[in-house]
Amino acid sequence: MKADSVRTILYALGANLAIAAAKTVAAAFTGSSSMLAEAIHSYADSGNQVLLLWGLRQAKRPPSPDYPLGWGKAVFFWSFIVAVVLFAIGGLFSLYEGWHKLSETEGLSYPWVAVGILAFGVGAEIVSLRACLHEVAKVQRGRSLWQWFRQSRESELVVILGEDLAALLGLALALAAILITIFTGNPVWDALGSMAIGVVLILVAAGIAVEIKGLLIGQSADPAVEKQLRDFLGRQEGVEEVFRVLTLQLGATLMVAVKARMKAASAVELVAAINRAEAAMRAEFPEIQWLFFEPDLAD
Repeated sequence: MKADSVRTILYALGANLAIAAAKTVAAAFTGSSSMLAEAIHSYADSGNQVLLLWGLRQAKRPPSPDYPLGWGKAVFFWSFIVAVVLFAIGGLFSLYEGWHKLSETEGLSYPWVAVGILAFGVGAEIVSLRACLHEVAKVQRGRSLWQWFRQSRESELVVILGEDLAALLGLALALAAILITIFTGNPVWDALGSMAIGVVLILVAAGIAVEIKGLLIGQSADPAVEKQLRDFLGRQEGVEEVFRVLTLQLGATLMVAVKARMKAASAVELVAAINRAEAAMRAEFPEIQWLFFEPDLAD
């Protein structure tokens, strides 16, 4: 089953725009550093979702002489840019804002407004996270969430999941910081909350960047998909032995190169056997965009 990445991104975009507007109002009313950091984080996330949608659109461009394998990997590039934006705008700004407010002595104004807005934000982020997890479950294939995150080739889902988890943790930190500030009367806790949010965003951005880097360099298909390809090919009538199956993830599509010993008594039978195997593979795995088949007698 294929995940609906666009649906997931639109859920996240709607949630983040609503949360960003609410946090901005709360930050203006309360003067909370944590709330301002969270507002900037939500605006950054909203911009990131627009970049992901643009990347998915670019990835659909057809091959050309300059780009013979197509534009599928464009979504990986924009996913990496999202990680950079999350690091620079979300993480570094939150650290700066918290450090800047450490020397503040004035308490928060209307702090319970901030608490109410954060509670609303938690609810909205939970809706977005549930939508993301629903799509992840379609391609999880029995793996734990961490295993899927490390092995997944759906860069846009990796980004949205990372952003949603960071957003929930950030909201929890901001809520804790403001509540401690209310009960202690010490605004330093609010500044520390902003810095803690910055650290979370930087760590999540670094984790996303590491995962996307492999896809940018040229990573194979999901190991489970690669095994399915090899097993399916080995069951084809005209294939005697599969020597090697090489794959390259091109966004949502695949390039596959096969080296195999075929059952054929003549050149005509060989070509026919290869054509049958290729047609069967394309029917079973519609994500295959490019398929190269090399018959041989040995590896």
